[in-house]
Amino acid sequence: MIENNFPHVILASGSPRRLDLLRQVGIEPEVEPSHVEEVITSTVPDQVVMELSRQKAEDVAVRHAGEDVVVIGADTVVAFDGKILGKPKDEADAIRMISSFQGKTHQVYTGVTLVFCGKAGEKTGERWKTITFAEETDVHVCLMTEEQIQAYVKTGEPMDKAGAYGIQGYFAAWVSGISGDYNNVVGLPVGRVYRTIVSALEGNVDSQC
Repeated sequence: MIENNFPHVILASGSPRRLDLLRQVGIEPEVEPSHVEEVITSTVPDQVVMELSRQKAEDVAVRHAGEDVVVIGADTVVAFDGKILGKPKDEADAIRMISSFQGKTHQVYTGVTLVFCGKAGEKTGERWKTITFAEETDVHVCLMTEEQIQAYVKTGEPMDKAGAYGIQGYFAAWVSGISGDYNNVVGLPVGRVYRTIVSALEGNVDSQC
């Protein structure tokens, strides 16, 4: 049940999956995608997603400075052996990505930034209160034959997804298990997002279970 004092929420993303996850916990956000030019200064997956989520959130937040609004920015990457796997360029690239981690375990990281546009920053000179964190989930993938990988890629599902797969789609047939938050793999650790917003409004710091 959403608290009565829950603020207006803006999702700085056009992802239908993130929108569905927020709606699942009773948050009906305004969707205002960021179009900021992304700049990263790190190659470490959790640092990358936190940087990008903050850039997206602040790009939208500047239009709502002083308003009683929480802007949510998010970015998700898939990583294997510490290297980020982006969206595939073509089918051959998708096959390469999936082949690299089949039968193994890889990680999914989602960075989240919450900008409380109407709250003062905690440090001198900060325009607003900002909270940024990254969530990590291990995904275990079964051994797949070349034919099975090719058949999956032919569905077209991998082509717009980081790591060349969607856990909520056909690829679920090849996921043997996860360690961590399933929703994080879909695109947003919505439970942690919800609890962090509530904790911040109540003046608490710890949003974990």
